Amino acid sequence: MNKKIIIWSITAALAGFLFGFDVVVISGADKKLQLLWESSDSFHGWVVMGAALWGTVLGAISGGIPTNKYGRKKILIMIGILFAVSAIGSAFSNDPWVFAFARFIGGIGVGASTIAAPAYISEIAPAKDRGRLVALYQFNIVFGILIAFLSNYLLSDIGENAWRWMLGVEAIPAILYILFAFRLPKSPRWLASKGRNTEAKEVLKLIDATADVDAQLLEFQSHSETINKAETIFTKKYRFPLLLAFLIAFFNQFSGINAFLYYAPRIFEEAGLGESAALLSSIGIGFTNLVFTLLGVFLIDKLGRKTLMYIGSVGYIISLGLVSAAFFLGWTGMAVPIFLFIFIAAHAIGQGAVIWVFISEIFPNHLRASGQAFGSSTHWILAAIIPSLIPFLFNHPMIGAGVVFLVFAGMMVLQLLFVFFMMPETKGKTLEALEDLMLKE
Repeated sequence: MNKKIIIWSITAALAGFLFGFDVVVISGADKKLQLLWESSDSFHGWVVMGAALWGTVLGAISGGIPTNKYGRKKILIMIGILFAVSAIGSAFSNDPWVFAFARFIGGIGVGASTIAAPAYISEIAPAKDRGRLVALYQFNIVFGILIAFLSNYLLSDIGENAWRWMLGVEAIPAILYILFAFRLPKSPRWLASKGRNTEAKEVLKLIDATADVDAQLLEFQSHSETINKAETIFTKKYRFPLLLAFLIAFFNQFSGINAFLYYAPRIFEEAGLGESAALLSSIGIGFTNLVFTLLGVFLIDKLGRKTLMYIGSVGYIISLGLVSAAFFLGWTGMAVPIFLFIFIAAHAIGQGAVIWVFISEIFPNHLRASGQAFGSSTHWILAAIIPSLIPFLFNHPMIGAGVVFLVFAGMMVLQLLFVFFMMPETKGKTLEALEDLMLKE
């Protein structure tokens, strides 16, 4: 594989590291912030904890427009700036509303990163390696999650302002990422879609000086020339990829993954572990996530996207069913952490490895960012609503954790049916070939 493409893909994928760190770092400050500001469960869930997720929704909904207009590279740089501002603002907040606004800014960065980074990597990657290269974004997400859990644990005993350090330390990787992103070339497919063919050729030569860049550009243009500039992802002929993007994002969040990552320490404490043991178990979750994501990255271009989704779906159903049973039957100690480790492994090798790869593949070049925005918006609207309800649902006398996890398990049965009856295999095909395939369905 071309070393330049690997380096550029890793650089763009580092946006995922900031995404993962930002999403999970708040879990270490969860209960401390609720006590500090004496917040009700509803205010704490929807405002303090939920602000970043609502920012993510805005970033996901609106991020496709600037990504199409200004290009993937410029938006990747802007994402780093948003994360740095958010980290510093959160650390210095003395009021829940100021804190929520700072977290909201970081959320915009998260939402935009789910559009720009996978789109950029998919457009520079060769077809045979595209799955694993785009999946580097997911790998960096879980690496960021692990580092956030580890950072929270190491900083938890430094005093009453430990939460400020937990949140503020993110500024360091954010600034480093900005510097790296400036060295990225622009996407050749994006340049070609804008009619900037000379620049597109220069990037293609930079990727591989021995390649027939005229032939590559001709393939890009063969699809670009038939573009109706007035069409959108909601045009009738794109309804199949649109439905696929909606469903894979819908089921991703109804697995309960973000609800769990946001409230991992709280869930472990609900299961009978002490605060310190809960934080330590969270590190184990992060490590499990990392190992099985690596396995997913390794297998995605060998077994294909669909096979990984089968494996993940079955793992979800088993693990979520066991977690639900544990809460209903009052199993305590290490039972719940072990079942949740299985849940995380199932997610990492299935939905976690596949979702951003799959969505980045199923839309044509000129609508890729818009398609990413739609899929990401579906994902993040649900990711804002579901975790925000967790404190209320867990504490409600008629619901509780057992019912919540049982609902998640039922939704994964529906995901298994989606994979079997609807999901196409996309491995090994060029983006242009996939465009033709999607229009035939």
